[in-house]
Amino acid sequence: MSEALKDFNSSKSQVSEFILLGFPGIHSWQHWLSLPLTLLYLSAIGTNVLILIIIYQDPSLKQPMYLFLGILSVVDMGLATTIMPKILAIFWFDAKVISLPECFAQIYAIHCFVGMESGIFLCMAFDRYVAICYPLRYSSIITNSLILKATLFMVLRNGLCVIPVPVLAAQRNYCSRNEIDHCLCSNLGVTSLACDDRRPNSICQLILAWVGMGSDLGLIILSYTLILRSVLRLNSAEAVSKALSTCSSHLILILFFYTVVVVISVTHLAETKATLIPVLLNVMHNIIPPSLNPIVYALRTRELKRGFQKVLCRSLQEK
Repeated sequence: MSEALKDFNSSKSQVSEFILLGFPGIHSWQHWLSLPLTLLYLSAIGTNVLILIIIYQDPSLKQPMYLFLGILSVVDMGLATTIMPKILAIFWFDAKVISLPECFAQIYAIHCFVGMESGIFLCMAFDRYVAICYPLRYSSIITNSLILKATLFMVLRNGLCVIPVPVLAAQRNYCSRNEIDHCLCSNLGVTSLACDDRRPNSICQLILAWVGMGSDLGLIILSYTLILRSVLRLNSAEAVSKALSTCSSHLILILFFYTVVVVISVTHLAETKATLIPVLLNVMHNIIPPSLNPIVYALRTRELKRGFQKVLCRSLQEK
């Protein structure tokens, strides 16, 4: 009898799956959000694939800035695909159940892709810094070899450094609650269900954020400070305008990306009860940048516009 009771208590001590409830407070009508989210996801995939096609087919776009943009497009599609299929499955098919391994894998993928996006933004900032501050040495500094090494470094840095996040989450004891008031498996949202101490998870995420994305942001700010100082020394107003226009689209995306990251981090670290706005921001942060990045660059970059026209004309001629 005691052995049976012990086995029963053991089976009750660890949940085997989580249930993603969706957006807090609007469970009854959240399925209507599937339409705008689907449009955003299709836009993210479609526009980023188009960017890759344009860069591949137009020889004039085989420049470092556009190669970095192509890498960013791949990362954006990976980030959007990490969360959107599951969110749409929740809304369309009420598929709210997610196994623990799937949940921890999603935590890993989200942190990995967000970190890589931050790293690519840093690479793009360095590219603009060299192009504006050292234009005569640009081609000798920003080479294809450097682009490959920088990309591999960002992949390895984020692929390896974020491993402790899901590993620590998996080591927690989830003994009773298994309902997550969220559309995706966020690290602190999942570990808030744990019956034991989750402070190691919070500390680990805080350290990774400061060391990884914090250092990226610091170097990006330094790059643009040096760029601004160099630009202000130019005598020609036209040269100043041209230099700033090449950086404006990048700055718009960086401001949105890091502002939302800071808001989400502060909300999570405050350990407040899950509310609609932080959860909505978390989801939007993973789907809007992939949709927004190619559109902002396409609208503000003449070379991409011309590349799109060439691809469109070529496809029409083939028909």
